[in-house]
Amino acid sequence: MPLVVYNTQTRTKEEFLPYNSPMVKMYCCGPTVYGLLHVGNFRGAIFYNLVRNWLEHLGYHVNMVYNYTDVDDKIINRAAKDGVAANVIADQYVNEFRADFTRLKLREHTLNPRVSETMPEIIKMIAELVEKNHAYVANGDVWYSIESFPDYGKLSNRQTDDLLAGVRIEKDENKKNPLDFALWKHSKPGEPSWESPWGPGRPGWHIECSAMVKKHLGEQIDIHGGGLDLMFPHHENEIAQSEGCTGKHYVKYWLHNNLIHFGGTKMSKSLGNIMTARSFMDAYNPEIFKYWLLATHYRSIVDMSETSMENAIRGLARIYSALAVADSVLGSSAAATEDPAFAKNTAVAWTGIEQALNDDFNTPEVMARIFEVVRQFNAQVKVGMKANPAVLGKAQAFKNFVAKVGALMSLFQEPAKEYLVALDDMLLKSLGHERAKIDALVKERVQARNAKDFKRSDELRAQLAQMGIAVMDSAEGSVWEVAK
Repeated sequence: MPLVVYNTQTRTKEEFLPYNSPMVKMYCCGPTVYGLLHVGNFRGAIFYNLVRNWLEHLGYHVNMVYNYTDVDDKIINRAAKDGVAANVIADQYVNEFRADFTRLKLREHTLNPRVSETMPEIIKMIAELVEKNHAYVANGDVWYSIESFPDYGKLSNRQTDDLLAGVRIEKDENKKNPLDFALWKHSKPGEPSWESPWGPGRPGWHIECSAMVKKHLGEQIDIHGGGLDLMFPHHENEIAQSEGCTGKHYVKYWLHNNLIHFGGTKMSKSLGNIMTARSFMDAYNPEIFKYWLLATHYRSIVDMSETSMENAIRGLARIYSALAVADSVLGSSAAATEDPAFAKNTAVAWTGIEQALNDDFNTPEVMARIFEVVRQFNAQVKVGMKANPAVLGKAQAFKNFVAKVGALMSLFQEPAKEYLVALDDMLLKSLGHERAKIDALVKERVQARNAKDFKRSDELRAQLAQMGIAVMDSAEGSVWEVAK
């Protein structure tokens, strides 16, 4: 099955055929660096990481550009509030983003350009738009004339009359049309500025991405990714600028990831329901963050709820618990030879995963295929089993399968036993229990079992179960984990 992707511009799934195969040019809108990014900002970073990985698995060579917007009104406002220069704020939050990105163990992009490093190209592009009568100068500002671009609205699929009625428009007496947007803003006291043919000033938001794409990827690109909230006006304006400048079709495939809701309501600073990615990872952990987002299809809304968190924790625990069993079976011996029968099962699952990812990156189906293999493994391999060649082969085949899928999603790469301990510590804290107390109760129960005091053993099991603790007995002893 060839790769098909949902193109936002055509509203259909299309076979992926890049301009110059096997080369793929891919641009994703990165963060505006004026504060810690919230969980929604990282949905794109996590999803497009998978997209790039899958394209490379298919044999493409991906040039992936992910920018930093370091010149923006929000940065200027934050700098004024903090009493520092705008570039100090930008540098600080680029570093903060990098720290969160590294913590997620996502792959580095090919390039992370900054707006501040792209001023000559931005100014040149604006000058070309003025020369081609797509833009006009008014009192030191430069505006894009949407009437000069008949296709304006083709991405968002809206007519200009509808846009005028339904969108909040920045008013300015110098604009010829309320929908015209700024390419260059004249400098104001205390704001950063650069020299230009129209006087000192700074670029508008939309021209920044068009110029960075043109500088680093050329006039036409294969994939442009970003959040659904950027489709209008940002991406719509990018099309108008880039195609107005070059006369060529700008983007072949537009991919937009959907938003995150909090308790059924869109996350919004005005509503006060924003959670930073860092706070999420501190409260849970990076693996849960990635799994939680990838368990939902990228074009669907993700709801941040207690239920969705519990499902993510439980799902990850099942996979890591099976990996821990595989590790315990394999021990410190050299890698075993895969068991042919079990390897056949994983091959069938892998075929299903290939089909799912080739069908517009259907990650929920990928998760379903993983759990099919987890169920098969758990049915055939148990803690305490004698490590004969067949058992070792099943454990090795299972580990190889999970590692292969996990590498695509940047998941399941942690040492299983250590991850499960960390997960249990997190859950114990939420339950208000201490590990030492649980260890003591489990030890007392083991002593009761050894003394054949089964009544006391059963009482302790019931007490632990009431506390949310599951106990597993084997010939090698008893182990426990927080029930998931």
